Amino acid sequence: MSGCSIRALWILNHQDAVVFSRRFPVVEKRWRLACQRENESRSKENGGIALHPFLPTDTELASAFAERKRREGSARGYGIRLIHSTRGSDSWTDDPITRHIIMLHINREEGDEYMLWPLVLHIKGIFYILVLPLVEPQQFVSYVEICKRSDCGNSIGGHAGLSSLLLKLPCITGSCVVSHTIGDIIMGDLVDPEVVVSSSPVTGLLDSLTGSIGISGIAARSKPAIAPVSTSTSGASVVGGTMLDTPRSTSKPFDKDVLRNFISASMPFGTPLDLNFSNISLIKTNGFASADPPPTDLKQPAWKPYLYKGKQRILLTIHETVHAAMYDRDEIQDVVLISGQVNCRAELEGLPDVSLLLTGLRAANVDVLSFHHCAQVSEQGVDNQAFMFSPPLGNFVLVRYQASCSLDFPVKGFYQLSMVSEDEGAFLFKIKLMEGYKAPLSMEFCTVTMPFPRRRIASFDGNPSMGTIAMTEHSIEWKIVISGRGITGKSIEATFPGTIKFFPRTSHKVSVMNKTVSGRAIETEGDSDGEQDGSSNNTNVEEQLMEVMNKDLQAAELEEPLCWQAYNYAKVSFKISGGTLSRMSIDQKSVSIYPAAKAPIDFSMQAVSGDYILWNTLGRCPSSVNPKVK
Repeated sequence: MSGCSIRALWILNHQDAVVFSRRFPVVEKRWRLACQRENESRSKENGGIALHPFLPTDTELASAFAERKRREGSARGYGIRLIHSTRGSDSWTDDPITRHIIMLHINREEGDEYMLWPLVLHIKGIFYILVLPLVEPQQFVSYVEICKRSDCGNSIGGHAGLSSLLLKLPCITGSCVVSHTIGDIIMGDLVDPEVVVSSSPVTGLLDSLTGSIGISGIAARSKPAIAPVSTSTSGASVVGGTMLDTPRSTSKPFDKDVLRNFISASMPFGTPLDLNFSNISLIKTNGFASADPPPTDLKQPAWKPYLYKGKQRILLTIHETVHAAMYDRDEIQDVVLISGQVNCRAELEGLPDVSLLLTGLRAANVDVLSFHHCAQVSEQGVDNQAFMFSPPLGNFVLVRYQASCSLDFPVKGFYQLSMVSEDEGAFLFKIKLMEGYKAPLSMEFCTVTMPFPRRRIASFDGNPSMGTIAMTEHSIEWKIVISGRGITGKSIEATFPGTIKFFPRTSHKVSVMNKTVSGRAIETEGDSDGEQDGSSNNTNVEEQLMEVMNKDLQAAELEEPLCWQAYNYAKVSFKISGGTLSRMSIDQKSVSIYPAAKAPIDFSMQAVSGDYILWNTLGRCPSSVNPKVK
């Protein structure tokens, strides 16, 4: 986090009320001194932009944020200049980066007005997280000048635009990491990456010792971090290429003590030092252990505050998530993308270095390849990548990559839905599983779900060629391959025709003003954390308001009456073990430890579905056009 200091941070709820805030006086003093020097220099030059060394109160910031949402159209805004864009607004800069790096016009209670920039915006669940890093006054002045330009932005690759300015600021990257970490803490999304021990024989380093270790058929996971709130879907999620910007999920109040302790330990005085929640929790629980210090000739890295003692082993898992959009249309090409990562757990005594070789890069057609900061990476080869790393404690993501699928779609086919009336429809599925796949690849389970979020299902009729059917109020679930009855070394075709009936549409137009929540205060004021005595009442208010907001959503048009925003689709869920779909792998014979240690190595591979969508062939669907490279 070199070059990153945080002036302040705020957390707002979906009602634009500040529920938590933290200011860092040490960093703020640096900003005030810099502003004073800059203002004195500019006054001598008879002109220029006056810098304001102020931080807003929680009430002022909440008011400015709500005004920006109204002006820009949403919390993120559009990021491009529109007809109604005003000079000095984020959309006036005509740069999509303003969807994530925003500016607020603060109206002080004393009557003054000033600009607060750059604010890193991260949406997590029902919360908006704003982080204000420290920048140089000259950089702030450059931004103000960009906001007042009359031209409509710069051409791609220009050097005077907002993106070019932000690219030179390491504090922006650091603030993004801070905001995402805080989002994970308040939503409880802090489970360590999965590292699975395969049941197949282990090969590689010290093969002769492997059989006596006795590790097979178990899953190695660190205990998940304390989750103060229930996990919920992020407000800025992507479903088949459609981004939903508004946070819609409900949540219990997060544990502010956990967040305060993390901020105090991870970035004392406003400078991020270690944002690893597991490390911070261990240090808080155990303190800095003085026993078994590392050798004097070795430097203990920050990501390993404690040395491991016990039976040694290395666990490696390649975990791939497959995203796909299938249209069954001549004019739209089907799309598939693989997001992969190498998860690792290295239980090794001392401070050893581990080296290994990642293979299959050319076959996988890797677009992005990034490494954990503990790794030292050599020059990349045509089909492989060698690197060395000093492993931290617990489970961690060693490598991340994006690639295309080297094999055929693991699940392909089409979905058709035709409405014969407003409340009745006929559908048809035709699915092929694991076509062209051979052992040891095995599909452990496969499920197809038809969601109908805006309608209630009365009944359905239909018999699939295989599998079982389950119905809920708003979905139909087709379990083609049931867990425990996986398929290996063969392909399967399955069909599912049927009809569906819905309850008649009823009006859900409800006025928020007529609800019992209308008379309650929903904005928190007071101390720096925005707490009130009636916190439980505020929670009920949030849940009731979210319920009302969801009911008030406009239903789809009559010709597409089933899904939100006039789209209908089916979502596929599956898991494949025994290999990867990109053909990325690790050369187990290349794994070595220095200094040498008797540590068996276990390696496994698996692939799961992400947003794997079958769009209705007979309905509307979102799509993007990829430019042709000549």
